[in-house]
Amino acid sequence: MSEFVFKGTLRTDLGKGASRRLRREGVIPAVVYGADKDAVSITLNHNEVLTQFRHEDVYSSIVTVEIDGKAESAILRDVQRHPFKPLITHLDFLRVKAGEKLKSAVPVVLLNAETAVGVKAGGILTHALTAIEVECLPKDLPHAIEVDIAALEVGAHITVADIKAPKGVEILTHAEDQVAGIVAPRVAEETTEAAAEATEEA
Repeated sequence: MSEFVFKGTLRTDLGKGASRRLRREGVIPAVVYGADKDAVSITLNHNEVLTQFRHEDVYSSIVTVEIDGKAESAILRDVQRHPFKPLITHLDFLRVKAGEKLKSAVPVVLLNAETAVGVKAGGILTHALTAIEVECLPKDLPHAIEVDIAALEVGAHITVADIKAPKGVEILTHAEDQVAGIVAPRVAEETTEAAAEATEEA
């Protein structure tokens, strides 16, 4: 049993109209698919789901979906939210098999960000890549990839190629993609101004 459990009920009334009615009743429509099985539509209690989403690890964890008491292992593949209300409107779960590799986005956590050499010297930290895609067996799926930037100086940066993957995990994100860097204050200001001008022109 995983740390995160979503208790659902098989859904029989399908369609947009039915979905709107369910949401008004505090219920979230969801779908469970994959692992060479038919897709199944279910409903979940909104308040119970919100409780699970208080923990950021839910996005990169193997979760348990109970459908009328029958448990299946899955990962969250998609989360849809209301455009301005604090409501979840739909969830997609992808089933996983113990011996079959899966692909998932995993958060990148920067260690020693506030005490990095470049930051203490007055540089500004940029966190360009907040998640990377990995492939691994379900048992090896990490909650996050930690990157220590304590020694990062002004003008230096870290790319995906610099990240050491945990045992059993293959990183799929392009090796040359920049994860984080520290730039001089003036460079950061010019970059911000250039972005603002480009937005205005657009």
